[in-house]
Amino acid sequence: MKKNLVLLGMMGVGKSTLGKIVAKKLNLKFVDIDLNIEKKWSMKIWEIFENKGENFFRIEEEKEVLECLKKNKTVLALGGGAFMNKSIRNSVLKNSLSFWLDLNLKAIIRRVKWNKKRPLLNQQNVEEIIKKLYSERKNIYKLAKYKINCNKMKKDKIAEKIIFYYENHKI
Repeated sequence: MKKNLVLLGMMGVGKSTLGKIVAKKLNLKFVDIDLNIEKKWSMKIWEIFENKGENFFRIEEEKEVLECLKKNKTVLALGGGAFMNKSIRNSVLKNSLSFWLDLNLKAIIRRVKWNKKRPLLNQQNVEEIIKKLYSERKNIYKLAKYKINCNKMKKDKIAEKIIFYYENHKI
């Protein structure tokens, strides 16, 4: 029985995009945690943050991730902050194969700078916020089983690398 494959990392690194590619190639189910929460609440993530608060979102995120991790043969794309949650992190590390998709800050900023749908970026200085979040999160992200440096790599090559590690991982 194959473990779940969990993609984590900063917003904008491509977790959802790569998750879909990897799941299709491995014939696994794909789950985007943020999309599941949006469907459940019939609201976009930024609306949940705005109307119910970040704390409410984080509680829902924890419930959703822990429930999804009970499944097998699933590729999960976590939200950028999910792995910061100790319960989520412990469950992912114990029961799944985790991949930190890392990308340089300039590329992340370029990808997310004008996106108004990112609730943690609705303030003025997006670059400073991204740098601060990355600085706070990188030491937790590096607890993932594998780190994939996504700089200067096309998504198909990144997907191939994830699949290679997943298929060759000794349990």
